[in-house]
Amino acid sequence: MPSRSDLTGKVALVTGGGRGIGKAIAERLVEAGANVAIASRKMENLETAAEEFKKYPGRTLPVACHVGKNEQIEAAVAKVEAELGVIDILVNNSATNVFQGSALDVTDAAVMKMVEINCLSAIRTVRITVPKMIEKGWGRVINISSIAGLRPQTDGLMYSFTKSALIMMTRSWAHEFGPKGVNVNAIAPGLIKTDFSSALWQDEGIMDRVNNQQPIRRIGTVDEVGGLGLFLGSDESSYITGQTFVVDGGATAR
Repeated sequence: MPSRSDLTGKVALVTGGGRGIGKAIAERLVEAGANVAIASRKMENLETAAEEFKKYPGRTLPVACHVGKNEQIEAAVAKVEAELGVIDILVNNSATNVFQGSALDVTDAAVMKMVEINCLSAIRTVRITVPKMIEKGWGRVINISSIAGLRPQTDGLMYSFTKSALIMMTRSWAHEFGPKGVNVNAIAPGLIKTDFSSALWQDEGIMDRVNNQQPIRRIGTVDEVGGLGLFLGSDESSYITGQTFVVDGGATAR
């Protein structure tokens, strides 16, 4: 009897899949047998990841895509469907954080940019992929949020509110799509060592709090998020939807 985490025959799309958390999730999906498209603006990162993943049973397809541009999302999905098949698993991982500072200094341009990348891109990918999941009666959507979406990040109004919005989108989609066979969940990482979060883990004050106050006294690794992505993308999570899974070393438990 095949494992419930066996994804042979499934097709996945992971945005921001060339590095960091997206790459880690994509790797676990490919390892489990899925054919996985990894998408981002930087083809160099995607091609490097695809080369690394050749040792796994699934196929990896690099797709250049700026998720802030709807026409590129549509073209990327069309390419995936043409080369791999209809998408069964969608991981909305691409994100940006173009503004840190006082809420009084937030500009309209920053608002529009962060909403477009962190929220609207997910709406667009769901809108174009979920209908075909519904036709098949099986699908998984995984949204990468943040603990900043659960509690305010210092000087991080924009990042916090867009990641909080993603959590509510997760719940709303779960409510609508659950009866049609599509499960939708979110992952809310804490401080994970990635290039994206380097400004945080290079801050001595933040690291002092992590190493001396957090229950698990270190920052996390991308591999510690990747396994959860596999769980939520497979039949192991068949009775779970609308949930946000926190991976933060216990930071929000205090």
